[in-house]
Amino acid sequence: MIDDSLWNWQHVWAALPDMLWKFLTVTLLVTVVGSAIAALLGLLIALARRTAPRPIAAVLTFVMNFVRMTPLVVQLLFIYFAFTSIDPLVIGIVVFGVHYATYMAEVYRAGIDSIPVGQWEATTALSMSRRRTWVAVIIPQAVRATAPALGNYVISMFKETPFLATITVVDMLGAAQTYGGNHFRYIEVITMAGILFLVASYPTSLLVTRLEKRLAYH
Repeated sequence: MIDDSLWNWQHVWAALPDMLWKFLTVTLLVTVVGSAIAALLGLLIALARRTAPRPIAAVLTFVMNFVRMTPLVVQLLFIYFAFTSIDPLVIGIVVFGVHYATYMAEVYRAGIDSIPVGQWEATTALSMSRRRTWVAVIIPQAVRATAPALGNYVISMFKETPFLATITVVDMLGAAQTYGGNHFRYIEVITMAGILFLVASYPTSLLVTRLEKRLAYH
């Protein structure tokens, strides 16, 4: 018998455990580990473009622009079919991390450029080494200035995990679509998926806001 009611709570309670499980183990894992990779790799790319010899910096810029200007889905599919022996979840985490690292590198670059030249002159007058100037003066200020933009990329990554379905990794939305297809009902599970993304994104947004206040200039 076909259930033609607009909303059926039984379908919600039946699908929710599987959706939550997929959500917790896939969406959060990809977001947390991918963000860590993106934040560290993005900083290294930004520093390398400023300090490496010009040919190396030019190559880094080309690679970074190539990654930024090609769709995330294309990168996922290319790596997935090129390295079939690697776990698709690992591929997803690495591709997400590298893809967002190119955006974060640009954010770091803007933060570094915002540091007044006078601070370089001051560290030189204090006989600080170039390495110590970067570690103790420039990088902390650049990270503090770019924290809001970096937080936005973390939230954006969180919302883009459904793209993992293209490489057979099932996340919360994938579980919802599977359940909907098996029971010919989509409205409840798609709605619940949207609500769960909202509920899970909100703490991330609060965390970013608190981090911004903690790192704010006084």
